[in-house]
Amino acid sequence: MVYAKNATNWQINLLPRSEELNASYTNPDSDIRGPWTTNAVQARNFYGAGTYEILSPSGKVFSPPAGTYWRVSKENFDRLNSEGRVWWGRDGSSIPRIKRYLSEVKQGVVPASMWFHEEAGQNAQAKAEVRDLLNEAPVFGTPKPEKLMERILVIASNPGEVVLDSFLGSGTTAAVAHKMGRRWIGIEMGDHAETHCKPRLDKVIAGEQGGISEAVGWTGGGGYRYFRLGAPVFEADGHIADGIRFATLAAHVWFSETGTPLTGSADTPVLGVHDGMAYALLYNGILGDRSVSGGNVLTAALLARLRVESGWDGPMTVYGEWSKLGAARLAEAQVVFKQTPYDVKAR
Repeated sequence: MVYAKNATNWQINLLPRSEELNASYTNPDSDIRGPWTTNAVQARNFYGAGTYEILSPSGKVFSPPAGTYWRVSKENFDRLNSEGRVWWGRDGSSIPRIKRYLSEVKQGVVPASMWFHEEAGQNAQAKAEVRDLLNEAPVFGTPKPEKLMERILVIASNPGEVVLDSFLGSGTTAAVAHKMGRRWIGIEMGDHAETHCKPRLDKVIAGEQGGISEAVGWTGGGGYRYFRLGAPVFEADGHIADGIRFATLAAHVWFSETGTPLTGSADTPVLGVHDGMAYALLYNGILGDRSVSGGNVLTAALLARLRVESGWDGPMTVYGEWSKLGAARLAEAQVVFKQTPYDVKAR
């Protein structure tokens, strides 16, 4: 399945031409344009200008074979023949064929719809790759060979672009993307994120020579960041999870508002300032207030305390259970109040 932000601008990449494919081009007549192969002049599609007779150098006359038509007009055929781009066979009496020169073909080939083991590897090869790297049997019955992922990434991506694998498995996609100069994101919920993916990628960075390393000239380098998913903020029905820690909710609120990760310690209600706006969270008794509301209600006194402790007197967004300050007072104080849990949005 292929998706694109702009489908008209996306196009499939060609695969590199193989030596075997290039070897089919020869030059038996020492043509100055170099090695060539041929295409038939006739085709089955009707072509009104393709019903003429052709006279060969040996004097033999050819008409299109039954049910076919010449696929070029007489004018174009005569031009190609005068340029030496028509092959009549070694004795000049064979049905003509049009030359196609290696120097004029595309530098890549359109991927075929069937890929064979010698082109894209096989599961046994993939198991061996994992075993050689990790010195143990693979955790998966059908890991993917690096050659297969290389072909997919050649076709669908370019160096520097981002490759996402939402089910990283044994880490093959990330390993191949790294070796091919792509950026990558891998997501894995199983324990093999630690036991397989991370050790494998560490060895890739160190320059391991398995898989496609030799083919792409991989010698090591680069790096990655490893993250563990925090506690879930929301229940399945969208409500904030019961008993969620202040730091977890604070990180979510900060990212929702700023689009950046929270780097502070999240041990005070004012989380920080971003683009001229301070963000505060009154939740879970962060102020040590033993009242019924636990200090989660915005009052004039609490707002003053937030400003003093943060040293910030500019615009502020405050999340809390409710606010005792009216709309006019909030506007005067340059405060946007958002009520928890209703204004805390899942992303």
